Amino acid sequence: MQFSDFRFPLVFSQIGKHLPSPIASLPLLAMLELARQREWLIAPEALYGKSFLITIEDLGLQLRFVCDQGKFKPQMASQSSQSIADVRLSALAVDFFQLASGMEDADTLFFRRKLKIEGDTELGVAVKYWLDASERPAWLNNLASKLAN
Repeated sequence: MQFSDFRFPLVFSQIGKHLPSPIASLPLLAMLELARQREWLIAPEALYGKSFLITIEDLGLQLRFVCDQGKFKPQMASQSSQSIADVRLSALAVDFFQLASGMEDADTLFFRRKLKIEGDTELGVAVKYWLDASERPAWLNNLASKLAN
């Protein structure tokens, strides 16, 4: 089996569906904050004040957060229940890893129907360009190379 064909077993999705979004979002938010502090991932102003929903399909996770002046913060329960995210991205865990590591670009995943982008189209395009243009740290490139072989 190729790395790009990997999918977590169904049991993970069943567990993930029961995790509250604020708790499920914490690891992603910690990684985004670390990347921001190390200047690996600086949010463009087009993302300021915008809300996001990332659905990791095979893990059953919905990660909700907002970009507050370049910092990514959890979306409060009252905020998420009253509004739909400005942009919604959904894919399998392996596809998000390929996107984050630069193994695949957003256009390729989108046109292969592995990455779904909904909501504010202009914001979705801004996110896509931002992710494609972001420099990846060497350790992430090394990990991606090892997994691809």
